Amino acid sequence: MLEFAGFLPILLVIGMAAIQLGLIGYGINQAGSGARAAARVASQGGDGGAAGQAAVSGWLNARVDPVPGPDLTTATVTVRVPGVIPLFGPYTVTRQATMPTDD
Repeated sequence: MLEFAGFLPILLVIGMAAIQLGLIGYGINQAGSGARAAARVASQGGDGGAAGQAAVSGWLNARVDPVPGPDLTTATVTVRVPGVIPLFGPYTVTRQATMPTDD
């Protein structure tokens, strides 16, 4: 019983670190999906910011910046992944996608 009580904090930290890595991976995936959606819609003359926001989970508070150009449209999405382990703050993840601009 004493050995388990002494080892329990270590198990909790390892479990929380695994959850944190999963959340960061999910944030990377969501940022990439949002960047691709924003670049695709903005390259066709639509509202890329709204498309990027719609493609990302709402709790990640994504910031979408589509930049249409004459040949290429680039969209950058930044999401903030909350920290699970105390004293380790939120993590910022940024992904970028480029699509050819339709004429």
